[in-house]
Amino acid sequence: MRVLVVEGDETIGSQLAEALAAADYAVDVAGDGEEGHFLGDTEEYDAVILDLGLPGLNGISVLERWREAGRSMPVIVLTARDRWSEKVSGIDAGADDYVTKPFQIEEVLARLRAVIRRASGHASAELSCGPLIVDTRRSRVYLADMPITLTAQEYRLLNYLVHHQDRVVYRTELTEHIYNQDFDRDSNTIEVFIGRLRKKIGGGLVHTVRGLGYRMSTEAPAGDDT
Repeated sequence: MRVLVVEGDETIGSQLAEALAAADYAVDVAGDGEEGHFLGDTEEYDAVILDLGLPGLNGISVLERWREAGRSMPVIVLTARDRWSEKVSGIDAGADDYVTKPFQIEEVLARLRAVIRRASGHASAELSCGPLIVDTRRSRVYLADMPITLTAQEYRLLNYLVHHQDRVVYRTELTEHIYNQDFDRDSNTIEVFIGRLRKKIGGGLVHTVRGLGYRMSTEAPAGDDT
């Protein structure tokens, strides 16, 4: 999963980025509204954490421009504790949730998991596909109740697939959602990670759809190459 943090305070931005990376998210950070708007308008994100008190272009304007352009990724806005009007303005502009400053990182992470789940149609923090369970709260994976050890990239790939199970996920889509902006993205490495995943969770859950990408399901789709 890939997240954009748009935060004018460099210290807060760094703290959020470190916490998100530790939770196995791919993270991009912007320090002002113009950069944040550009990234959100040109890159693919599973969610955005957006400070409303940004230098230059303010957060409300950034959010309004994204929504007017049809950008539908979930957005959590950060507001000052005593500025209740900012919360209302943020929700009216298209925000999916808000967190007041100062905040606990754990609360931001919990709200982030929730908006990502809702965006992909899931209610529980534990996502399952047959005997496989992905505990998104703890970034842990179990197969038939036995823990599976994955690398950060393997987990990001599996997490994205299980959030979007039962539909075809294109290779380009995966490269856009599991790597941050500075990573040298190579769609060929996706096949390597898929191969590693299959060795760890078995070959019956992640299916190759010829010429398109992959589909996570307990049933093999038509055109399956596995």
